Amino acid sequence: MEYGHKTIIIVDDSLTNLNLARNALSEMYNVFTISSGRKLFSFLEKVTPDLILLDIEMPDMSGYEVIEKLKNNRQTAHIPVVFLTAATDPQSELKGLSLGAVDYLARPYSQQLLQKRIEINLLADLQRKKINTNSRDQEALADDKRKTIFELQNAILKTVADLVESRDCVTGGHVERTQTYLRILIDALMENGVYAEELSSWDIGLFIMASQLHDVGKISIRDNILLKPERLSVDEFDKMKWHVNYGMNIIMKIERSTRENTFLKHARITAGSHHEKWDGTGYFLGLKGEDIPLQGRLMSIVDVYDALTNDRSYNKALPHKEAIKVIGEGIGTHFDPRIGEIFIKYEKKFDHCSKLDFRSLYYSTGEVTGDIGNSVVSALTNIVDARDEAENAQTDKIQNCLKTFLEILLTDERYKDAVSQWDLEIFLLSAQLHDVGKIAINDELLNKTEKLTPEEFEKIKWHTNMGLNVLNQIKGSIDRRSLLSHAEALVGCHHERWDGSGYPLGLKGDAIPLQGRVMAIIDVYEALTSDRPQRHKKTHEEAVEIIRGYSGTHFDPELVEVFAGNENRFLKACSK
Repeated sequence: MEYGHKTIIIVDDSLTNLNLARNALSEMYNVFTISSGRKLFSFLEKVTPDLILLDIEMPDMSGYEVIEKLKNNRQTAHIPVVFLTAATDPQSELKGLSLGAVDYLARPYSQQLLQKRIEINLLADLQRKKINTNSRDQEALADDKRKTIFELQNAILKTVADLVESRDCVTGGHVERTQTYLRILIDALMENGVYAEELSSWDIGLFIMASQLHDVGKISIRDNILLKPERLSVDEFDKMKWHVNYGMNIIMKIERSTRENTFLKHARITAGSHHEKWDGTGYFLGLKGEDIPLQGRLMSIVDVYDALTNDRSYNKALPHKEAIKVIGEGIGTHFDPRIGEIFIKYEKKFDHCSKLDFRSLYYSTGEVTGDIGNSVVSALTNIVDARDEAENAQTDKIQNCLKTFLEILLTDERYKDAVSQWDLEIFLLSAQLHDVGKIAINDELLNKTEKLTPEEFEKIKWHTNMGLNVLNQIKGSIDRRSLLSHAEALVGCHHERWDGSGYPLGLKGDAIPLQGRVMAIIDVYEALTSDRPQRHKKTHEEAVEIIRGYSGTHFDPELVEVFAGNENRFLKACSK
C-alpha cells in the first residue's frame, strides 16, 4: 500500500499524545496535529483528510461531540474516524463505535499496532469507495438502459397502433389525435374536480401510452369486413364488434407472460370498454353508467369525436360545430354526463388540437418501471400471432431455444467473442419481432391450409421486406437506432441460406449476419416441432435429423454441429 499521499489528522489536547502519534505515523503519511475539536473544524475548511485520529476527553469539545458533528455534515461524513484514547471501558468503546467510528484503540499502544490499525482502516475505506463508485456506475448504466428501453417501447407502441390503423384504412393520425384529446380531457377534468380522485391515482402518461392499443383487436378482423368501403350489414357489424373481445384476448395473453401489470391493465380495460354506452346499449358487455370503467368512458368520447371530424369510407367528416352537437345529443345516453359536460365546456381546445405538438402531449416523460419493455414488444408479437393462426404460442418456445443457444455459444471459443458483445436482453426482445412482416400478408394466404403455390410463396416471402419496413418506421421515432441492429439482422436474414439460395437478398456463408444464422436454425426447429395447417409436427429426433441434413446448404455447418451436439438441452428448453 502506498502511504505518502494519505493525510491523517490527529486531534488531542495533550501535546505528548500528539507527538507520540505523529512520530509513529509521519514517515508513512502526511500528518497534521490539532489540539482541539473546535480548531479541527476550522482546519477542515482547507484540508480534507483520509482519516482522523480522535481523543475522547478534551476540554472544549469532547470526541463524542466532534464525531457527531462530523457525521451530520455531508462534507465530512465520509471521513473515517478512529478513537485513540485512554478511556478503556467497554461502554466508552461501544458509544464511540455507535456514533460512527470505524475503530477504537486504547492507550498505551505499540507503534506497530497503531500503524497496522491505520493501514487496515485506510484499506477498508478504499474498498468502500470502490464499491460505492461501482454501485453508482451500475446505477447509471441501469438508468441509461431504462431510458433506452423506454424510448424503444414508445416507438414500438406507436408502430403497433399505426399498423392497426393502416389495416382499418382510417384517416392517418387517429391514434395520435385521440391521445392528444385524452390529455386535454383529463387535464380539464382534474381542473374541475371531476373524477379527480381516481385520476390522481393513475400514472396518466402510462394510461395515455396504453390507449394506443384501444383498437388492437381489429388486427383479427378479416379483410372483407375491415376493408369494406360501404356501410356494414347487420351481420357484418356483429362480426366487427368482436374486435373488442379480440383486443382483450391479445392483451390478456401478453399479461400472462410478463410481470408488468399497470400498463397492460389500462390497455386491456380501454380496449374492452370503449364501445360501452352510458345507457347500457353499447358492446361488448352492455355495461351501464359508472359500471363502465373510467378508461372506457374517456376513450369513448374522444374516439367518437375523432371519427365524426375525419373522413371515413362510409362517412364524410363533419365540421367541428356539428360534431360537438352530435356529442351533446349523446350526453346521458352514449356518454357519461359529467365527462360530456366538460368536453363541451372545453370544445375549443379540441377544435385547435391539430395545431399542437402531439409527441410532447402524449408521451410520458417520467420514469416507467417494471417489465413494460417486454410488454410492448409482446404486443407487437401477439398481434402477429392473432393474424397468423400457425404462429400462436410459438414466442415462448423460440425464446427458450434462443436463450439456450446463446448460453452454449458463450462457452464456445469460435463464437464467445462475438456473442459476448451483444446485449442479450435486447437480442431476445428483438427476436420476438423476427416475423413481424407477416402482419401485412393477406388473411387467406397467411392461413391457407393447403400447400402454397409458387406464386403464393413468392408473396409470403415479402414478409421479410415488410418486416424491415416496420423496423424502419420504429427507427424513425428513436435516437438510439443501434438498438434495432439485432432486430434488423433477425427480421431480414433468418430466411437466408448458407449456400446463397435464401431470401430476400440471397446472402451466402459468413455474409449472413450471425444473428440470422442462429435464428434460421431455431425458426426451422420450432416450425418442425409444431403443428401447422399444412402438416403435423415432427418429433424432436426427426427435426434434429432434418436440420443435420441441411447442414452446409440451408444452415451454417458449424452452428448445426453446436446445435446437434447439444440437442438434449434444446429438447428440455422447448418443453418448458
